[in-house]
Amino acid sequence: MTRALVLGGGGVTGVAWEWGLLAGLAQRGVVLADADLVVGTSAGSVVGAQLCSGRPVRESYEAQLAAPTGEVAARFGWPAVARLVWAGGRTRDAVRARARVGAMAVAARTPSEASRRAVIEARLPARQWPARRLLVTAVDATSGEFVVFNAASGVSLVDAVGASCAVPGVWPPVTIGDRRYVDGGVRSVVNADLAAGAERVVVLAPVTSGFGPMPRLSAQVAALRSVARVAVVSPNRAARAAIGRNVLDPARRAAAARAGFAQAEAVAADVAGVWG
Repeated sequence: MTRALVLGGGGVTGVAWEWGLLAGLAQRGVVLADADLVVGTSAGSVVGAQLCSGRPVRESYEAQLAAPTGEVAARFGWPAVARLVWAGGRTRDAVRARARVGAMAVAARTPSEASRRAVIEARLPARQWPARRLLVTAVDATSGEFVVFNAASGVSLVDAVGASCAVPGVWPPVTIGDRRYVDGGVRSVVNADLAAGAERVVVLAPVTSGFGPMPRLSAQVAALRSVARVAVVSPNRAARAAIGRNVLDPARRAAAARAGFAQAEAVAADVAGVWG
């Protein structure tokens, strides 16, 4: 039996909510850390790398409750969303849409790559790719090509996670070799289709909606369900209130983590039924 855990994007509050949910489920005997495959997009790439490093789930959850030192606050409200929609939502060609978003990201004024890399590096308890199968998503900023990094890609884990977290217009694209990469969420906020082949799949999706010609989570999940057992968890009303409107606000991190932990009680039975 192959089990896959898919961790979607959602900013620093998404990281916190996912860890809260993972810890709350583990407390109830549903241990998603046992996954054979972990797929991480943006915030999910951070959680995936941390989880696969072997760091205890409870410890990772409690770290989200501490003061967010080292995290840089940023705005990701309606203006930022509108820029993404304007850049990528004017064509039905998904690759062209991603390339337009990438061009916007390259032209944007952002913090330096070096300063952003230091933040990503501080988040990761290990610098080497884990033995567990981990897939980290990104998008080539020039071509719009969807890229999936893994241990065999010849790319450092820090750079792969940094690329997956490079929110266009907010954080700088990440340079790897002679290419630059942006957030894997530009292709899909969850990229759940990468779990194809697993028999049991749990998807944690802090954000479920995209824009333009993005693959829809519902369609990805429907395809998975045709051959696998699948559970999808997204923030409930209380969690959405805790997360707030700006997913890049570290001040909301602790509240988002606690909300995820509390939500685990309501979803534990459904997730356990899939996970086995």
